Amino acid sequence: MRHKHSDYMHWSKTLSRARFNLATSGVAHFPLRELPVNLEEFEINGDNSYGYAPLQEAIAAHHGVDPDCVVESAGTSMANHLAMAAIIEPGDEVLIEHPAYGPILDVAEYLQANVKRFRRVEENGWAVDPDEVRRSVTSETRLIIITNLHNPTSVLTPETVLRKIGDIARSIGALVLVDEVYLDAVYEDTPRTSYHLGPEFVVTSSLTKVYGVSGLRCGWVLAHPDVAWKMRRLNDLYSATPVYPGELLSVAAFNHLDLLRERARRIVEADRKSLRDFLRQQSRLCAVEANWGTTSFPRLLSGNTDAFLERLRAEFDTSAVPGRFFEMPDHFRIGMGVNTEMFAEGLKRLSRALG
Repeated sequence: MRHKHSDYMHWSKTLSRARFNLATSGVAHFPLRELPVNLEEFEINGDNSYGYAPLQEAIAAHHGVDPDCVVESAGTSMANHLAMAAIIEPGDEVLIEHPAYGPILDVAEYLQANVKRFRRVEENGWAVDPDEVRRSVTSETRLIIITNLHNPTSVLTPETVLRKIGDIARSIGALVLVDEVYLDAVYEDTPRTSYHLGPEFVVTSSLTKVYGVSGLRCGWVLAHPDVAWKMRRLNDLYSATPVYPGELLSVAAFNHLDLLRERARRIVEADRKSLRDFLRQQSRLCAVEANWGTTSFPRLLSGNTDAFLERLRAEFDTSAVPGRFFEMPDHFRIGMGVNTEMFAEGLKRLSRALG
């Protein structure tokens, strides 16, 4: 029987909220009133057959690719689904990082892939080890999947390592799917998309995590035009056409990306400083410090993490994401970038809960 749900998404929608919410995954919502657009020029209906041309061109320009390589999608989750569904058949071998973002595994299992894993090890700073990937692939591997920045740890995989992963994939006739939804949270010397590293690379991303406009559901896939067309036809099964006002607003967001990103950056960087100071004072937690991203993945050194998080929510009105959703039950994920005062108070309450 196919896996037909996501335990993480269900938890996120029903149990993650608290007055002091450290369970977030993206930055604060960007207010529509601050986006320089004239809503009187907007229409409800418009022309879109297989992509709204101005949005295709905006995404393509952002990444320096041809618009024919761009596939619109409803957020990164649907982008990942479209990419995997277009590339693999039931029974195909797919190699996915561990720990992994739960919904990526859920989609692979739903598509009846033969899922295998390669490890990202905490003692190695959660880095991708090309030798570990090389040991884990087989002649049957069809697709290698990683997140960059890594979800949940925010660790950056450099281009030198990605090139090695691409070489491994090419040697066995596989592709590499890189979820880059957090990559633009590298605020200095932002890496270019790995799509430019070779024809083995397929990339997914969106405006949902770093730019504060998740409600637009503006996501995309970057793929070779032949594969991109296959994804567009597959998307006919899910959504005949996107929401046209959302596409118009997405184009407006692309016209002001620096404004959106810098607004969030100030909050993220303040929160990261608070988190770094907090972690250095804790004897019951340890965590790999990442320089970028909106999430951190500390480990509780003693005790049951699920029980601790339940008490944190019940007694301190503070939430964080249980590590079991990333296959690491002794960890939990903390989100930054929403509200600095709320985040600081949430850390204080977390400290009190730790004793």
